[in-house]
Amino acid sequence: MIKTRLGVLLLVSITFGISAKAQQTDTLKRDTVKIDTAQINKLRIDSRKNAVPTRVRPVQIQRAQVPLTMLDYKVNYWKKVITFGLNFSQSAFSSNYSAGGVNAVALGSNFIYHTEYNKAPFSYVSELNLLYGVSKNKGQGKRKTNDRIFFDNKIASQLSKNWYIFGSLTFESQFDKGFNYVDMGNGVIDAQYISNFMSPGYLTESVGFEYKPTNYFDLRLGTGTAKQTFVLDHDIHRFQVDNYGVDTLKTVKNDLAFQMVALFDKDIMKNIHLNTRYALFIPYGQELKYITHRVDMVLSARVNRLINVTVNGTLLYDKHTSADAQATEGLALGMLYRFP
Repeated sequence: MIKTRLGVLLLVSITFGISAKAQQTDTLKRDTVKIDTAQINKLRIDSRKNAVPTRVRPVQIQRAQVPLTMLDYKVNYWKKVITFGLNFSQSAFSSNYSAGGVNAVALGSNFIYHTEYNKAPFSYVSELNLLYGVSKNKGQGKRKTNDRIFFDNKIASQLSKNWYIFGSLTFESQFDKGFNYVDMGNGVIDAQYISNFMSPGYLTESVGFEYKPTNYFDLRLGTGTAKQTFVLDHDIHRFQVDNYGVDTLKTVKNDLAFQMVALFDKDIMKNIHLNTRYALFIPYGQELKYITHRVDMVLSARVNRLINVTVNGTLLYDKHTSADAQATEGLALGMLYRFP
């Protein structure tokens, strides 16, 4: 019995001893966690002493000569643009078509060559514009729808930011014979012969001042302008009584005048371009009724790279060609190619 009690006491003593040791161990762990920040930083700094050593090699920079080959660039002061347009339309009707109609074919063409040279203070601009169109209706034969030759050349020298002194030479005529068709009744059409190549033809030389504030607007004031009007075919006098102001016994007439030319050439909207030219001609020593006004306008809308819609028109007031103002207008859908 005594031995049993001694064993129990021994077992309890051992149990208390293990428990006290465990509590002491937990206390030590809690004390270890309470190490302040300075000690932690010191431990971190000291730990770098055991990092793997690295070898640092100094970078050496030395000068070296690299051979340089000069690029062979040349400045091109010329700018050239070529525009070619072609329009075609056709209509056909059966003989018993209830709404009626006339078989017709129409073809129109337009060619523009524009070149510029700009090297301050000099500039040169040249433009060749060729227009020709025909239509053929059943029973009427071929008739012109458009016909013009226009060649303009200008050289200028810059005086200030927007002002230049210029000299220009302009030629204008047509390709083919022109007729005025008069209905005489009973289905009879009289074709009156009124114009041809160089009948009339115009050659204009002008010297003056040019105002050019932007690249799309140009105003010329030709204070000294000479104009020659040619009529080489005397047969047109039969129906063109005034003979374009040229004496019927002569082939050329000379005029001195003041000329003003205004040019506007710009994209007014996306894919829509407007080109307008207004020319005012005031001859010296003649009545005011012989002042000439001419407006040429071309409005083009691009459908895609090749297809475009073009509206062109001309308004002319010239007493030597007609007593009243003259006008023409055309609408065309066709191909237009511009290079570049």
